[in-house]
Amino acid sequence: MSTTFYFVRHGEHDLVDRTLCGRMPGVVLNANGKEQARAAGRRLAALQPLRIFSSPLERARQTADIIAEETGCPLADAEALQEIDSGKWTGKAFEELHADRRWKDWNEARSVTRPPAGEMMVEVQARVVGYLERLRALHQSARLVLVSHSDVIKAAILFHIGMSLELFSRIEIAPGSISTLIIGDWGAKLVALNETGA
Repeated sequence: MSTTFYFVRHGEHDLVDRTLCGRMPGVVLNANGKEQARAAGRRLAALQPLRIFSSPLERARQTADIIAEETGCPLADAEALQEIDSGKWTGKAFEELHADRRWKDWNEARSVTRPPAGEMMVEVQARVVGYLERLRALHQSARLVLVSHSDVIKAAILFHIGMSLELFSRIEIAPGSISTLIIGDWGAKLVALNETGA
């Protein structure tokens, strides 16, 4: 038996591609982000998922709330889907980070580096992969929606397709996108990546 996971990145907000938001409070969807969430919800409704689990951050929970409206599925917060803790880099502009040597190191060697006072990517990967296994044990043969963040989704996908965390930049996870991963006792397969659109 296998479980199908639909990973949804939260919709767009006004700081996307400008600021490393991390776990900043108060980051909410803009109008385009809400429409991205609604489009994802419409597509997922046709697939009849069983439940939705969401990172507790506002932008993810807003996305999940809209998907729940579209699908009629029950929704629960999941701390394991929380954004990576970017530590002292939280809230900094990417333009500022590019001048920091540690930022370069972090993006070249994700598996062995840590943001200052933050969370290692391998720690993110361990928490999300462990959570998927717990969900799989509880919901065999089910379709589940997981609303999370780009790096968290990348960490899960890279693990299940047997690729190094160092290759994280080769995967694009756009706001509002859906990526589909099927996991069974036999292993895992990625059947869709970064799907967007109405």
